[in-house]
Amino acid sequence: MNNKQWYETLFENYGQKYDNECFTKGTIGECDFLEKEIDFNKELKIIDIGCGTGRHSIELSKRGYSITGIDLSESLLQKAREKALQKRFANKLLKARRKKFAL
Repeated sequence: MNNKQWYETLFENYGQKYDNECFTKGTIGECDFLEKEIDFNKELKIIDIGCGTGRHSIELSKRGYSITGIDLSESLLQKAREKALQKRFANKLLKARRKKFAL
């Protein structure tokens, strides 16, 4: 019997192709926008809910921000961990299993 939620099955192997999707190509501009919105305040701690493969988390870490990425998909988080390790960023990446959790 499959005990997985529908979204776990849907995104099970999506991490392998996620970064090639057309909507991921605007990461730099999106992070530029976020930085302006938070007034470039690097003292803030940022939570990236639905972080996927970590494209925003890693880019903002590269810019000196403290980021915690959260996602429901283990395959997307695994890809994010691989990318963060490859780029030598120590992002905190967590799998969200419930509505309440401690950071």
